[in-house]
Amino acid sequence: MTQSIIEGRLAALGIVLPRAAAPVANYVAAVASGNLLVISGQLPLVDGQLALRGKLSGEVGLEQGVEAARACMLNVLAQVQAAAGSLDRVARVVRLGGFIACMPDFTQHAAVMNGASDLAVAVFGEAGRHARSTIGVASLPLDAPCEVEGLFELR
Repeated sequence: MTQSIIEGRLAALGIVLPRAAAPVANYVAAVASGNLLVISGQLPLVDGQLALRGKLSGEVGLEQGVEAARACMLNVLAQVQAAAGSLDRVARVVRLGGFIACMPDFTQHAAVMNGASDLAVAVFGEAGRHARSTIGVASLPLDAPCEVEGLFELR
């Protein structure tokens, strides 16, 4: 079996996607509508466990936050692969939404979310450039420092 284009990029980046996480409440992980695929918010799970707890500018430093957002994006990609069958079906990353749990004085939300955005561009190239919203929040499920959701156009 030949390797897909995106699988090749992931391998070159040294990335192995995790297994798509099951929803933890009354929602589904992905919804397809026409050629759009919406991925529910994903936490920074590694091997099925929350990799980091706490808030930015509190227990979590900026570099840790960037890595947590990257871990969220890996889980978003795992959900896309599970729903679409192959990441090669992604024509474009349309939008990413990021939620950053932080202390009131924290202002580097965009830098944290770059952990997810940079990975999208590394994996999909120009098709990975996307619109984005990044919002600071008081708390997230399981005391996660961030959560990332996505909207993808499929071929």
